[in-house]
Amino acid sequence: MDARVQVFLYQQSTGKVLKLPKTFEELIKVVEQKFNCTKAELITVEGATIDDISLIRDNEKLYLKTHEDAKESITDTPHTQNMNDWISLNVGGKQFMTTRGTLCQMDADSSVFAKMFSAENRWKHTIDGDGAIKIDRSPQYFQSVLDFLRHGKIFRERNVNLRGVLEEAHYFGLRSLEKNLEEMIESEEKTTFKEPITRSMMIQTLMSTTTKCELRYQGVDFTGSDLSRLDLRYVNFKLAILKNCNLQNTNLACCSLERTNLSGANLDGANLQGARMICCNAEGCSMKNCNFDDPSGLRANMEGANMKGVNFEGSLMAGVNLRVATLKSSNLKNCDLRGAILAGTDLEDCDLSGCDLKEANLRGCNVRGTKFEEMLTPLHMTQSVP
Repeated sequence: MDARVQVFLYQQSTGKVLKLPKTFEELIKVVEQKFNCTKAELITVEGATIDDISLIRDNEKLYLKTHEDAKESITDTPHTQNMNDWISLNVGGKQFMTTRGTLCQMDADSSVFAKMFSAENRWKHTIDGDGAIKIDRSPQYFQSVLDFLRHGKIFRERNVNLRGVLEEAHYFGLRSLEKNLEEMIESEEKTTFKEPITRSMMIQTLMSTTTKCELRYQGVDFTGSDLSRLDLRYVNFKLAILKNCNLQNTNLACCSLERTNLSGANLDGANLQGARMICCNAEGCSMKNCNFDDPSGLRANMEGANMKGVNFEGSLMAGVNLRVATLKSSNLKNCDLRGAILAGTDLEDCDLSGCDLKEANLRGCNVRGTKFEEMLTPLHMTQSVP
């Protein structure tokens, strides 16, 4: 079978299959006759110019570029442009298919798409191996842009940030989409709580949910709120702001307080059995007479927490995990710390007078300036106090 070559008009789907002649000059002459043009130039899908017949493979796809004397739709004037042409786009590695009319129908005076695909402003696009035009933008946000061009409405995709779509609309010069997005974002921000959640709001939530319902307040601001004496068992406060809150005698058993800001809060008498307080910031808190001791064996975890200057006086802390936590200058007088994990903990200038440290793990902790007066149980050498 004779070798052949596929020749398409540059950036269009119109093409012809031609028999591959013996010389390149003959090929150019055939192309100019078939497409009714002069000064034809053949390029690969990557944009490289072909000038030798030996470089052309059998059935290879080439594109025809011409000069201003082309007589067919190669000139791409606005009047001869076919708005029904299908165009393939490669946006950030993901393929999108749409028509020229969809891309050019909105904001013609400012739209990047109108300039890219209008006749008088043809750009030299970069093409991938499948002939799709490459666009270096996020495919996650581009789908919302394309849907707006198709329907004139914003269809919000799940887990898609509107501000990301707004940035794409600005980049592509789609002013109508920008306006719609700005209105949506402004409306959402008005419904967002900008003030800390109050006690009455919390009580209303508790009364309207069952005890089996998991409440999540991740990242929520409770600064200065009075949440004292409430039953907040199993509530997720991860990354929440509980700064200067009143949590006296509150039931916080099995709560998630991981990386929570508790600085300056009052937790006197609170129930913290099984609480997860990893890496939380509780600097300057008052935790007098708190209960961290769960008889069932569910231990409170404060590993890596910032507990500088915390007042733990009289708290039940048997078995708590305070590994590598910072308790510098904290008051732990008369605390029950039996079996507590204090390995690598900073206890500098702490007051542990009257504490019960039986079987507590003190390996590698910093006890510079720490008071160990009137201990209920003498420290054993196996506890490895430096």
